[in-house]
Amino acid sequence: MTHVKTKMMAVGALSTLLTTGVFAGVPVDLAYPKGELKNAEKIMENVYFVNHFYAFKNYSIEKKRRTITVLVKKSVGEKPLTDTVERYLNNNYLKDPVVKAKDLAIFRSGQMRGTGMLITDYKDDKRSQEYLAWLPALRKIRRFAQPAYDDAWGGTDFTFGDVTLRKPMNETHKLMDVETFGKRVHVLHIPKAQQTSTTKKLPDGTDEYKGNKVYKVKSTTKFSGWWYDYRITYVDTKNFSDYRTEYYKKGKLVKILEKNWKAIEGQKDPRALRWFTWYAKTMETGHETMAYIPKKVTKYNTHLKSSLWTKKTLTKIKR
Repeated sequence: MTHVKTKMMAVGALSTLLTTGVFAGVPVDLAYPKGELKNAEKIMENVYFVNHFYAFKNYSIEKKRRTITVLVKKSVGEKPLTDTVERYLNNNYLKDPVVKAKDLAIFRSGQMRGTGMLITDYKDDKRSQEYLAWLPALRKIRRFAQPAYDDAWGGTDFTFGDVTLRKPMNETHKLMDVETFGKRVHVLHIPKAQQTSTTKKLPDGTDEYKGNKVYKVKSTTKFSGWWYDYRITYVDTKNFSDYRTEYYKKGKLVKILEKNWKAIEGQKDPRALRWFTWYAKTMETGHETMAYIPKKVTKYNTHLKSSLWTKKTLTKIKR
């Protein structure tokens, strides 16, 4: 029974990494800005728009033969742990008076194998998200409360606030500068002796964004006694992708979060991007986390039936 409880807690944490989340005041049809922005909060609203794929009516990362999205976490000196996942996001609820978006995640390997998550976001920003999980060990669906902002997801370096729960009202934002990005976007490097069939094809980091113009935004938390005092985010001025976020506590760098974004051909909205890699590192422990989403598994604006995002889908997941 202890094992079941532990797994249920891990499910609640993992669901947050993959949920769309609610970002107060950010509609799914947020218009692309005209000209350079001076308002830091508006910049961060567009960053949220990008991260939650609001440029698409639906967005999915599926399995294509043996290619699938990989989640990797690694402690210093230890072998990496991996999970693989499929995800189906539906933002096509403009005519629905209640629902804003739904997100379905199905875990295909690793500790979470056979587990499914269905998350619903509501248009009422005061209403908590709904979390439903299919637990294969119990053969039942369980409902979870919205997690805490500062909790870490299942041993990774992503917090719930990093990925989904943080809203503009939780921080005060200041545009520090518009500058040329001069940093490398990193990834998790695994020694050859520790590589597996799942991790041996992970991509390298990149310098391709060096030279791009970015907004440098400082966001100071309003929460008392928080794990960080402020964070600095480097945001592309054209497509609002957030290349890098640095977290500081008492003036000391405590964590970095970096993302490698890729454009999707034929899109009118510059914010219509896809994830390629996420990478995070906690400076004190050296623990690292990476998510790798191959191009061939990415699909968008497909004719998926709305019935996909229902409890029935969860109960049909094969372990």
